[in-house]
Amino acid sequence: MRAALRLLADVKPGRFLEADNPTGLTGLFTHPSPRLALIGLYNETLDRLGTLPEHSVYRKSAEAITSHRLDIVKSVKPEGYEEWVKATREKIEEHPELFQRLARTDIGNSKPDGSIISRKVVTTETNEREVERNGERVMATPEGLRTKDEKANLRSLSLTEFFLGARSKKYTLKPVPEPPLEATQIGDVETQIGGGLIEEVIEVAQGELKLVNTMSASQVWEDLEEKPAPGQWEYFSRDQHTLPTQEPPADKKS
Repeated sequence: MRAALRLLADVKPGRFLEADNPTGLTGLFTHPSPRLALIGLYNETLDRLGTLPEHSVYRKSAEAITSHRLDIVKSVKPEGYEEWVKATREKIEEHPELFQRLARTDIGNSKPDGSIISRKVVTTETNEREVERNGERVMATPEGLRTKDEKANLRSLSLTEFFLGARSKKYTLKPVPEPPLEATQIGDVETQIGGGLIEEVIEVAQGELKLVNTMSASQVWEDLEEKPAPGQWEYFSRDQHTLPTQEPPADKKS
């Protein structure tokens, strides 16, 4: 049924699913990078679950299912994945100041000290022409002759814009896109997880992460400030309002 929904939603059969195309479910569109999205959500969820008490039944069950689904997603790798990992690491080594080193990685390195691409803001020098003076914005003047230092600054700024693809004074480093999964690979992940379309799985993962954050912030494992009265919840106990099952009538001998 789900595979049929995708075929109905996408008239053009193809090897890859086109991002932002309808999935067949109202309001749900094809995710551009479902693998990276799920890996990031599951990793963050596991980190947040670590803040809950070890004896928590919810923590144990949530960790088990999250780890299981994370292993499923990681086991399916797109074509050209190893080349992408190699190119990404070379970019990290080439521009270490633009990357943040994290303990957990999303590019296939299982070592605890692996690196991943992380968005980091790089602030350039402030343009004095744009600074407000006495409440009035200074208007830009036509460019004229510039000093050697100014020209060097402009060349450096241009290279930064070229590398980061930004247009403002704060540049956000964009991760190198991972090769996309094929439609059949996405179908395999959906089948193994058994939670509907992969976009539905992403929404569930987002909700789970939000729930864990709320529980951690509220510290729901602590005792209630107002203790319940004795017997307050007995009315809602299981099997308190239904009669036991009657025994079947005995067979009458003729």
